Amino acid sequence: MRILRLKELDVGTLYKCLVVLFIGLSSAPYLYAAGPDAPELASVAAVAVDVATGKVLVAKHADAALSIASVTKLMTAVVVLDGEADLEQWLTILDWDAATAKNAYSRIRLTSQAQRGELLRIALMSSENRAAFNLAANATGGIPTFVRQMNDKAATLGMTNSRFVDPTGLSPNNRSTARDLAKLLVAAADHPAIREYSTTRQRTARFRKPRYTLGYGNTNRLVHSSRWDVVLSKTGYLTEAGRCLVMVTTIDGKDIAMVMLNSFGTRSPLGDAGRIKRFIQTGDKGRVAGAAGAYARETAERLGLVSGG
Repeated sequence: MRILRLKELDVGTLYKCLVVLFIGLSSAPYLYAAGPDAPELASVAAVAVDVATGKVLVAKHADAALSIASVTKLMTAVVVLDGEADLEQWLTILDWDAATAKNAYSRIRLTSQAQRGELLRIALMSSENRAAFNLAANATGGIPTFVRQMNDKAATLGMTNSRFVDPTGLSPNNRSTARDLAKLLVAAADHPAIREYSTTRQRTARFRKPRYTLGYGNTNRLVHSSRWDVVLSKTGYLTEAGRCLVMVTTIDGKDIAMVMLNSFGTRSPLGDAGRIKRFIQTGDKGRVAGAAGAYARETAERLGLVSGG
């Protein structure tokens, strides 16, 4: 394996490497367990990072490895784009394997065709499972090779507590930490296509053989809000993972990467995003609804992240 010297790296690549390294090495200034200086959050694990500097602004159980559901699709997108695959190529829609089919649902018709870029867009904005599956299934080497590339990319990014087993996120065995996913967000934000596709509000996807269309909406309500400037977004949900949200948003002129993992209810991660935003802007620690707070505490205890009592 060839080791690159610093002088061989362009300035942009070197800067991104340093930011990712800073995220990995920095100790969060707001350790949630410490209590008084941290915002109240409903998510079991969370982190907020200044993308430009790598400074960790908020952290809660940031190094706990949890199921990440469809947040997985963000890594799928990075691998597709890093491979410089032709986004205009028409791909034939293949059926899922037996393992994926257990939790899978899709409106896309088998044996029809869609362009790779179309599948990438609806996988990111609307978490379309068959789209994500076919991005990997149609890649050179199929699913096994693609998943290996996902894990190789994680290793390259320093995501040392992450593991991927499928490209859709339908397996609860896709696991990562809030801190690792912040590194993934920094890398994903380097791709203009991911920024655009993941924040598309509405899309009419076109297919051929046979010819038909399907309408999709973004699964993150904040991309529709005039009060938010969402640069990049991905949601996720499985019973084992709870409600998850990762995104990059601009706050007071700074890009902030937010990761919220395993929240109770569809509104909880959105509420956490708002609480983190207010905390960064004003220091207001906010309050969490009783049921959501109880879920976070009980889940953290069950996972051994805190002591009961």
